[in-house]
Formats: sequence, structure tokens, C-alpha cells
Amino acid sequence: MDNINILIIEDTQEQSDALSKVLLANNYNIVGVAQNYTDALTLFYNNPVDIVIIDVFLSGRPEGINFAETINIVPNSTKPFVFLTSSQDRQIFERAKLTKPFSFLMKPFNELEILYALEMAVEKFYEQTNVFLSEDQDTVVSNDYMFIKKKNVLKKVSLKDILYIEVEDRYCNIITEKEKFVIMISLTKINELLDKNKFIRTHRNYIVNTDFIEEIILADNLVILKGNHKVNLSDTYKDFIKKINILS
Repeated sequence: MDNINILIIEDTQEQSDALSKVLLANNYNIVGVAQNYTDALTLFYNNPVDIVIIDVFLSGRPEGINFAETINIVPNSTKPFVFLTSSQDRQIFERAKLTKPFSFLMKPFNELEILYALEMAVEKFYEQTNVFLSEDQDTVVSNDYMFIKKKNVLKKVSLKDILYIEVEDRYCNIITEKEKFVIMISLTKINELLDKNKFIRTHRNYIVNTDFIEEIILADNLVILKGNHKVNLSDTYKDFIKKINILS
């Protein structure tokens, strides 16, 4: 499980410190703070960024908008971003709007506004692609990650780190080596987005990550996963054994 990685683009030390304080207090990870366009691009392309908070004006110029325009040129490199500004210039707002930010906040910001804006940015950004929200709107699933709301914090869970998924009524338990997450989503829905070469069903109530299978005990209908996690194996799903290499 990883924290959400945030890049801050802000040229005022007081503002960047205030942002950093809020983000760190809410378990976000700050990959860097840039004060100008060039440094912002360097940090953006050299770090695993999930969301960007951008001050529209840097050193008196709308370089924040220039940055947003630049990262939008290559669709695959685009990340959700939120604009911060104290400007009330309508023309600047219209230009900024064309870059499709996921929120536009006026300074001085408050903590809840920032946290809500980040949460909405993740949801809206990933809704554009082949993803979905869980039934109670607390989880976004993308090709590589789950973004799960736990209390007031978004948790980023890499799909490759999931040991197995177990269904209980309308809920799914997402089990990693370090943590357990409970989300309201059907096993069928989540199975549709997972890599079929890596995630397989061993039972109507279980999906396992084959990278973590250490042993299959056919006599007991059990699959043993890393960390001595045990999941059920039913006759219906035993065919998957022919397709994978099992450690003995």
C-alpha cells in the first residue's frame, strides 16, 4: 500500500509550507515542491506523481497554466490536477479552464477544501478511463491501482500488492501483506478489471494473485499464499492449475 503522491507547484514559501502541513497530516506523500515551470516539469517526469496542486501564477506569470497545458499534450502522462489562485481575472480563469483542472480553489484555502478537492480529482480523473466507483462511492479502481477512502484519507493500493480478495455478502475484503481493506463492491465487478493472467478465482468467494501462491493442497482443497494465508479451492475452479507454475 502506498500513500497518494502529490506534487506541489507554489512559489510562495508560506503557502507551500501550509499545503505541506495539511497533506502530511492527512497521510499524503509529497514528492516535491516546485517554484517555477522548469522545476515543476523536472519533478513531474522524474517522480511517481498521482495528483498535482498548481498555483496559477508563479513569479507573477501564469506559468501554472503553462505547466498544465504541457502535461496535457501527451494524454498518457496526464495526471489529475487542482488549481490554486488568488487572481480574480476572468480571462485567466477561462484560459485555465481549458486545461480541464479537476478543481479551481481560491486562496486562502482551507484544509477541508483541499482534501475534498484531491478526493474529487482522483474520482473524476479515473472515471474518464476504464474504471468504476464502488457501490458506496468510496473506491476507484484503475488499471494499476485502487484508490480507497479509509476514514478521511485516500489510500493508494497497487493491484500487484493484493494477495487475495474475499467476498462477504455485498462487501469485498482486499488483503495485502500490510493491510486489509473492506469495500462495498461485487466480486464479479472487480474481477472484470483485474488481469486474468495474474488474478484467478479459486472459489466463488475468492480471487487470488498467482504471484503469491506458494502451495496448492488438493487433498484439502486449499491454496496457500505468501504469509501462510489460506484460501478455499473448489472443484469448479481447479482448471487454473494447468496454467500456472507452482512453487513446491
